Amino acid sequence: MKGVVLAAGEGRRLRPLTELLPKPLCPIANRPLFDLALERIQSVTDQVAANVHAHRELMEDHLSALDVHVSIEAEGPLGTAGALGKLREWIAGDAVVVTNCDALTATELGALVDGWDGERVRLLVAFDEVEPDFHGLWKYAGACLMPWSAVRDLPAEYGDLYALRWAPAEAEGTLELVPTHAAFVDCGTPARYLGANLVASGGESVIGEGAVVEGIVEESVVWPGAHVARDERLRHAIRLFDGRTVQALPTTR
Repeated sequence: MKGVVLAAGEGRRLRPLTELLPKPLCPIANRPLFDLALERIQSVTDQVAANVHAHRELMEDHLSALDVHVSIEAEGPLGTAGALGKLREWIAGDAVVVTNCDALTATELGALVDGWDGERVRLLVAFDEVEPDFHGLWKYAGACLMPWSAVRDLPAEYGDLYALRWAPAEAEGTLELVPTHAAFVDCGTPARYLGANLVASGGESVIGEGAVVEGIVEESVVWPGAHVARDERLRHAIRLFDGRTVQALPTTR
């Protein structure tokens, strides 16, 4: 089995954070989202690849210290399906477990792999009646398990796994959903990113390494190297290292 961390997206919904850092390097409780995703993948396989596009130099520099195969999508992000298509020779006949770098969920993926028949597509899902993806009850929780047969014909061009593989499997009755009871947050917006930090910290503000906090900080995130002046009071905010403040009512939806 091989593992893939999807990390090439531009993170447009997460702006202005992603004007400074690629989404995979935005910190959750002072750890990059990518490192959390890598930890999840490495709970089931030590052969891991990551795709890279946005902020390519920063991503390549970060990945150079990790045991990760790097797939560069130079012309633009290839989407969830195209990323696997470009990695087809590296996957080379194996099953593949895939996780989104911006999904904060269970720290290990053993439940996704245990008891798998090696043939059906499996998705990790969380209960969600508000924004469900499947059967009006379940939301994709950022990790899937796919046999080689579902990967080998994917082209190395922009494509979406839901449209190309998951929806057809669901229609055929061969899509397998594996519920997780762990907290799940899609960190794709500032509000969700802030909510994810508060989930990870137990509700406490998160202060990055080297940050200087002289004022009051409540239920907020202060990035590494940022400064909160003595006369400032941050609540439900993200202070970036360039001095900007992003107000966001924290949510996990």
